[in-house]
Amino acid sequence: MARAASELTAHLGYWLRFVSNHVSLAFARKLESRGVTVAEWVVLRELYESAPVAPSEVAERLGLTRGAISKLADRLIAKSFLVRRASLADGRAQRLALTAQGRLIVPGLAALADENDAEFFAHLNARDRADLKRILHNLVVQHGLKIVPMS
Repeated sequence: MARAASELTAHLGYWLRFVSNHVSLAFARKLESRGVTVAEWVVLRELYESAPVAPSEVAERLGLTRGAISKLADRLIAKSFLVRRASLADGRAQRLALTAQGRLIVPGLAALADENDAEFFAHLNARDRADLKRILHNLVVQHGLKIVPMS
């Protein structure tokens, strides 16, 4: 006899993905209005409070390959948000840094992220928001998740 199949909506993963897809898509659309992708935003925000840093370090922080960071850096350089500079210690090594324009755009993009969060989560009271964040963070730690979501 065949085993009964659980309902799709019985799975927490279903609900996490359902909410995540809608939150992410709304945010991606907001960023597109500013000419930036989610992946580009993540790199910009990562570098915002950082001294010039090696691409390999950015890749490690975000759980990405060096190739992925290189492609993202190329796109951000083309948009005048990022520069590659030779390291002062080793002229062959490269460092990534935000340009003045890149530094100026980050607070506005962060405001879009805050707005997006408010649209989806403001109806939750402060305790529920804190509990949700704590539970999700616990899942990240428990499963050793490293790759920063960018899509």
